[in-house]
Amino acid sequence: ANYFNGSGIAIRNLYGPSEDTTYSSYYRVEGFYESSVPVGKAIDNTQFYILSDALALQPIGVIGEICISGDGLSRGYLYQPELTAEKFVTNPFCEIGKLYKTGDLGKWLPDGTIACIGRKDSQVKIRGHRVELGEIEHVLEAQQDIDQCVVIAAMVQGEQVLVSYLVSTAVIDKQQLRLSLARELPDYMLPSYYVFMDEFPLTPNGKIDKNALPSVSTDDIIQAEYVAPR
Repeated sequence: ANYFNGSGIAIRNLYGPSEDTTYSSYYRVEGFYESSVPVGKAIDNTQFYILSDALALQPIGVIGEICISGDGLSRGYLYQPELTAEKFVTNPFCEIGKLYKTGDLGKWLPDGTIACIGRKDSQVKIRGHRVELGEIEHVLEAQQDIDQCVVIAAMVQGEQVLVSYLVSTAVIDKQQLRLSLARELPDYMLPSYYVFMDEFPLTPNGKIDKNALPSVSTDDIIQAEYVAPR
């Protein structure tokens, strides 16, 4: 989404899971954002980590799971010891305390704020590669004239493919869009189908209803140009 605050009213983006007293970070919203608004920096007595699957610290700009520790962390889930053990792990960067694995993907920005990319549970497997749909959406959102996007994995003619649904007020050349994505994403992460819509169907609570997205047609498919062997 794009945000602009020209009213003189201070707007802050607050982020955090219920497992850490709901609000864990803040960001003052100012100006225009090409993609999603950052979730900002940790509030007092809270620590943020961007970690790999092996709980290794990720450098600036590299996507990993957002993990949180600090005084606001809950003890776990009531009567759910297995889920508690899975999500609340020992903090390897502190002698005492736990680390909560949010399941959200994010990355450090150069100014020390955090950008939230999407959910880790949106991971799918395409041609033997593990693909995070949120990473593709993040790159799509940064493209010129793309207002909203959502990427899903779907079975089309017996093959698992990536389908991107896009909302834009401009006329966009699908082939040029794919070439632009290819500069930032490997081939297996490039959507095969590009479906443009006036608006997305929404659930009663205002989220995109992925089950109501239209099926794809041959007009929506964009593939790399075939190059004969030589």
